[in-house]
Amino acid sequence: MHNEKQVWYIVSKDDLPKQYPTHKHESAFWECLGRAIATFGFLEEVLSRAIFSFTATRLYSDSEIQQAYDEWLPKLERALNDTLGHLIITYEKSVRDNPMATIENIDELVMYLKEASKIRNVLCHGSWRLPDSSGASIPFFVNRQKEVFETAIDCQFIDKVQKHTAELICEVVNTVTHMGWQFPGSNGPGKVIWDNPYQT
Repeated sequence: MHNEKQVWYIVSKDDLPKQYPTHKHESAFWECLGRAIATFGFLEEVLSRAIFSFTATRLYSDSEIQQAYDEWLPKLERALNDTLGHLIITYEKSVRDNPMATIENIDELVMYLKEASKIRNVLCHGSWRLPDSSGASIPFFVNRQKEVFETAIDCQFIDKVQKHTAELICEVVNTVTHMGWQFPGSNGPGKVIWDNPYQT
């Protein structure tokens, strides 16, 4: 047993740099990152509206109607708070289950959505390391397969991700409007799926 006196330490919060731990990156980097993350948030909303669209416009036989109705509300509630990965799975199933769907490249679209979901997890959940001399940073991120992300990311990389995600949003909207339906929540062309009597 040692008789040494235990020394305790605490972080001097008042001495931290302003905006720690993000202070070493340029403001432009955080703006790019914020816009990309916000675009992914909108993708999630668009997917949930597309799920509503495909499930609401699917035709059911008389014997299927009650079960479909009982399952519909829980499915829509999950679509409001599900993760991007699960939304993609539900969206794909909703498209495939609707015989009126006109999209011909659903496999390709779903593949791109899943790839985007992977980089979204890095951008949203990575712990950003100090930038190099060109402003690029490698986020500390390990996925569920224990793969370590090792790519340096800069504004140019993030801007490409944001643009690609915006294009995916348009493709998801197209899967609904191509059938002649108005995309829910928009004032675009097409037949309204559900006319909300309480909407002003």
